[in-house]
Amino acid sequence: MRAAALLPGDYRQALCPGELGVEEIRLRCGRAPTLLCDGRERPFSERLCRQEDLLLVLEKASGASLHTVEDELRGGYLSAKGLRIGVCGRMLPGERRGFQSFSSLALRIPRECRGIGKELLPAVRENAAGGTLILSAPGGGKTTLLREMIRRLSDGGVRIGVVDERFELSAAGDASPGFDLGCRSDVLTGVSKAEGAMLLLRSLNPQLVAMDEITRREDLEAVIELAGCGVGILATAHAADPDRMRLRPLYRELLDTGIFQLAVCIEGQGSARRYRLRELCT
Repeated sequence: MRAAALLPGDYRQALCPGELGVEEIRLRCGRAPTLLCDGRERPFSERLCRQEDLLLVLEKASGASLHTVEDELRGGYLSAKGLRIGVCGRMLPGERRGFQSFSSLALRIPRECRGIGKELLPAVRENAAGGTLILSAPGGGKTTLLREMIRRLSDGGVRIGVVDERFELSAAGDASPGFDLGCRSDVLTGVSKAEGAMLLLRSLNPQLVAMDEITRREDLEAVIELAGCGVGILATAHAADPDRMRLRPLYRELLDTGIFQLAVCIEGQGSARRYRLRELCT
């Protein structure tokens, strides 16, 4: 497990080799460390976590250069070769905004799950020239399903440009190719979704652009630009279903563009996850 390499030595030893189904590792100061499996947390060591344990993880994840990732940390997370580490703690006020100290970390474990959502593929492939959204609450498996849909569509003949802003889709490192995103995928990492989408549009001639988590207005503007150029879009968003999307102004505007005709709603957690297709009214 890639995340285990970031942990203190005794925590690494406490993990069972080849532990299956782990979605997150949680470290909280003054509490026992836990694993999130199938939607439930359970402790894996009796030793309570200390502030220095959190600092050690962050130092390893940043390549011993925490100061170089301060901007990313201000957003509440740190990306490390496919891992997203959520950060919580005491923040400094005003212009010096940043973390003064850390109280908890959530190491999200990326994985390939080949074969998931195979029943969705015909509908998603048929809509490849249009727009498809993958929806769930945070931690619901959107990125994992998106990764598999990209691979299946790409291997099936669709030329896909992937904007991997946080290295979560590809999990590519300096010496590692990361996850398999298909033989016809061109992957752009370490750039914002909006900027990356325009770079792919200008230089790679994609039939479809895939991106994880539409969250900002510039993401919406990039989606509109792509659709106007005849490029299909496969993306994720934080919402349980389209009805709840409409409670957020940005998402309501996104749906009102009529660009997205299909939504995949992920229900349940862990091995109990189910996928439901919904057509979106235009």
